[in-house]
Amino acid sequence: MSSHHANGKKINSPGTVLFASLIGTTIEFFDFYIYATAAVLVFPTLFFPSSSPTAAMLQSLATFAIAFFARPVGSAVFGHYGDRIGRKATLVAALLTMGISTVAIGLLPTYAAIGTFAPLLLALCRFGQGLGLGGEWGGAVLLATENAPPGKIAWYGCFPQLGAPLGFFLSGGIFLLLGEVLTNEQFFSYGWRIPFLASAVLVLVGLYVRLKITETPAFQKVLDKGERVKIPLATVFSEHGRMLVLGTIIALATFVLFYLMTVFALSWGTTALGYSRQQFLILQLFAVVFFALTIPASALLADKYGRRITMIVISIAMMLFGVLIAPMFVANSMISVTIFLSLGLALMGMTYGPLGTMLSELFPAEIRYTGVSLTFNLGGIFGASLAPYAATWLATNYGLHYVGYYLSGASLLTLIALLLVAKPHAAKG
Repeated sequence: MSSHHANGKKINSPGTVLFASLIGTTIEFFDFYIYATAAVLVFPTLFFPSSSPTAAMLQSLATFAIAFFARPVGSAVFGHYGDRIGRKATLVAALLTMGISTVAIGLLPTYAAIGTFAPLLLALCRFGQGLGLGGEWGGAVLLATENAPPGKIAWYGCFPQLGAPLGFFLSGGIFLLLGEVLTNEQFFSYGWRIPFLASAVLVLVGLYVRLKITETPAFQKVLDKGERVKIPLATVFSEHGRMLVLGTIIALATFVLFYLMTVFALSWGTTALGYSRQQFLILQLFAVVFFALTIPASALLADKYGRRITMIVISIAMMLFGVLIAPMFVANSMISVTIFLSLGLALMGMTYGPLGTMLSELFPAEIRYTGVSLTFNLGGIFGASLAPYAATWLATNYGLHYVGYYLSGASLLTLIALLLVAKPHAAKG
């Protein structure tokens, strides 16, 4: 693979590009999941000692939500520099922000040691995680799609998306392993810190690759033509507001489905349905394989038939899946729950694979980093930050059927937004 352009500019080899876009999101999601898992299993006891376990759980889930509110801030800040200075430098900064915050969580003293400062520091680190993630994802998607050859844009664009199942696999795997080798006392005294500290290794690998890549051709063109926008955020709001709103709603159902299948399923499955933590993590890890397999499959369909049509069909399938949640997610039936998780996560991969490419095509190159990061992260606020909380509340008060209706409703909104989106920009700029 030649790494030089005719005009003497060095270009990135496909392997380097895809690995650099994948490693960052793998780390981001690994960090994110270990937090989500710890928010359900560890933090309620160690950081939020409260008279009722439910209250502690809800307080812990509230810190989980902080990151979603930090993410649009991160997408505005990193998006600004990504559209002004370039994709490369910004991706390095986003990775460092996320990585340092995660390692810090692994070093925090607990409530028993420093009282109220413990949950405050936890919340602060969580904010840092969200800030970094806000800048990371958009940059990784652009790194992939803006380096893609014609006809393979969704295929390239699905590589950063593969970071989600990979990160999930690594985090679920490490918690399972710790559960096997440590006693409960050891896990709660120091074991839970290991995954947070271990992410430092991934961050170093990510930085090494990120520092080696050159700027994307699409952004290089913006620089060469002098088309940079003064304040990308202002341009997005003033000239591309409709796409911002539609893009956010397009991302909505993906987030709702994802957090129902991961955070909500884990907490409901291990409390209301009585599965053990180990049992349930094994079921989820098995189901995540389907998530990983359907991401590239849906990207190939999206390159062949178009992003929009592919996502319209999948949104309809997700509406139907909502109806199946209550009958399938039941106690004392490992088989039924395995099928439920596998189906849900397979659908998740189908909608997630083309999502990054779809969103990046809503905006022109000079504001694309800001635009794509904002739509994705606003989708996260409306779709994901409230999902575990809302679903737990619905299931407790009205039964699981209503969790299904919640998903079907979100999918319907996404479907409407997809029907309203006009012909998008080509990702080339």
